[in-house]
Amino acid sequence: MKLPQDAIIATAKLTRYLLLWRDNDDKSKFLAQAGYSQENWQQLEIDLRSQILPLDATLSDEPNRFGDVYTIRGILVGPNGVELDIKTIWMVEHETQQTKFITLYPDKEAR
Repeated sequence: MKLPQDAIIATAKLTRYLLLWRDNDDKSKFLAQAGYSQENWQQLEIDLRSQILPLDATLSDEPNRFGDVYTIRGILVGPNGVELDIKTIWMVEHETQQTKFITLYPDKEAR
């Protein structure tokens, strides 16, 4: 299944979570390998939309009271040309039917 191209990717999700250094569960260091930072967060949004969102999404088996949760796995090519294997999580909300980006992780099962 393909998720809609107009999915919501919240700016705060990128700038205040994924690209912000954290003591626990830090993803900014992982994304920095491919050239992503606070200074070019818009590029991360563009690349998620153009490289990951068009790929097939798999519906999660785990129920969620807020919506249907999907996973998209793929290779994200950063602005410096480095390829990252990522697993992204998206949700189609029951109430609004809007598709929202939730998070991403390094895909340890890839390749």
